[in-house]
Amino acid sequence: MFETLTNRISQALGSLRGPKVLSEKAIDETLRQVRRSLIEADVALPVTQDFISQVRSRVTGREVASSLTPDQTVISIVHEELTRVMGGANVPLESSPTAPSIILVAGLQGSGKTTTVGKLAKFLVEQEGKKVLVGSVDIYRPAAIDQLRRLSEMVGVDFFETDVNSTPGTIAEQMVADGKKRSHDYVIVDSAGRLHIDHMMMDELKSVHSTISPSETLFVIDAMTGQDAVNSASAFNEALPLTGVVVTKLDSDTRGGALISVRHVTGKPVKFIGVGEGTDALERFHPDRLASRILGMGDVMSLIETVQQKSDKEKTEKLAKKITRGKRFDLEDYRDQMLATQKMGGISSLVEKMPGMSSNQLPKLNQLEADVKREIAIINSMTPHERQHPAVIRGTRRVRISAGAGVESRFVNQLLRKYEKMQRMTRKMKGGKFKGKNTMPGMENLKGRLPLR
Repeated sequence: MFETLTNRISQALGSLRGPKVLSEKAIDETLRQVRRSLIEADVALPVTQDFISQVRSRVTGREVASSLTPDQTVISIVHEELTRVMGGANVPLESSPTAPSIILVAGLQGSGKTTTVGKLAKFLVEQEGKKVLVGSVDIYRPAAIDQLRRLSEMVGVDFFETDVNSTPGTIAEQMVADGKKRSHDYVIVDSAGRLHIDHMMMDELKSVHSTISPSETLFVIDAMTGQDAVNSASAFNEALPLTGVVVTKLDSDTRGGALISVRHVTGKPVKFIGVGEGTDALERFHPDRLASRILGMGDVMSLIETVQQKSDKEKTEKLAKKITRGKRFDLEDYRDQMLATQKMGGISSLVEKMPGMSSNQLPKLNQLEADVKREIAIINSMTPHERQHPAVIRGTRRVRISAGAGVESRFVNQLLRKYEKMQRMTRKMKGGKFKGKNTMPGMENLKGRLPLR
C-alpha cells in the first residue's frame, strides 16, 4: 500500500538524520521533497499546501530547536500532521436508538459499491455480532441485484428480494419495514450506480434518503481513480448529507492521493478501507496507523488485530501443543499455516505492517507468494495418509502428486526436504525450549529475505 509514497517520504526525512541542529536550508529541502512526493501521489493541492504549511510552522518553531533529537521530532511532527489531514482518529458507525439502524451506500458504477455492501454486512456479523439484512434499490441492473444476492449467501446474511417494477423509494421503505419485522439490527441499502454523476441519479438518491432517513450514508470511492474519486465524493456530499466514506482497492497499485485527500476536501471521515477482493477484506480506518505505514513505521496494532480476527485459534493452540511436546509436525499442519497466511492477506500484507519492513524492498516477495500457492497445491494432491506420513512418498507417488499439482517433480522433492528440516526443528522445541536459531517452523521460505529498511 502506497509503496512509492512511502519510499519517497522516507528518503526525504532520512536526509535529516545525523545533525544535532537542523539548518533552515535542510528543512526547506526536505519539505520540498515531501511536497513533491505528495503531489506525485495525487494528493489534492489544497491538502498538500495545508499539510506543508502546518509542518513548516511547527518545524521552524521552538519544538524542534529545543529537541535533543531534531530528526526524530520532525518525523513525529510529520506523523501527527498526516494523521490530522486524514481525520485524526477512527470514527465508528452511527447506530439508531431503535432497531434497525439503516445504512445507505452510494457510489459510482465500478467503485466496488455492491461488494462493499457484502463486506460491511460480514463485518457487522462477525465483528459486532449483529443481525443484518441487505438489499438493492437498483431497478436498472438486475445483474447488480443478483451479485448482491450471491454475496449475501456467501457472508451468511439475509437478502431482501427487489421488485424491479417498483420505485427505489418504495423498495427501500419495504426493506426497512421487513428489517424491523424480522428484528434485524442493521439494514444495508445498496443504491444504483452510474458511470458518471447525473441529475436523475441524485434526485433518486435524495428520494431514497428522505424516505428511510438512514443513520449512515456512506459514499464508496475507488482509490485507483485518484482525484476523480475525491471530486465525485464532493459532488455527492453537496447533494446528500454524507456521514462517511469507504475507500476501496487499496491493495492495488494506487498512489494514495484519494485516501489522504478525501477527509480534507469533503469534511467527512473515512470509516472503512477495502484491502482486498475477499469478503473479509474490509478494515476500520485508523488515520494514525496509516500515517505510520506511510512513514515506514509499520502498523503493529492492525497486524495484531488481523491475526486475532482471522486465525483459527483452535488449530493454532493444537499446533502449539504439538510443537512444545515435540510431536510430529505433519504436512497438514504446514498447509494450515500457509492457508492462514493467505487468509490474512498474504505475505506482502503482513510484511507491510511490520515496523522497518517494506514490501517493495523484497524483490523475491512475489516469488514467495507463488511458492506458497504451489506448495499448497502439492499438499492438496496428496492423500491424507501421505500428508500425515510423508516418508511413504517415493517413486510413483511423487510422479502422481506432481502431475496432480501441475508442477515438476523437483518441486515435490523441495517441499519434502523442507518438511524434514521443519521436523528436526520441532523436535528441538520440546517443552517450549528451542536451542537452535530463532526461527519458527514453516518460515524457512522467508529466511534471509526480509531485510530491514
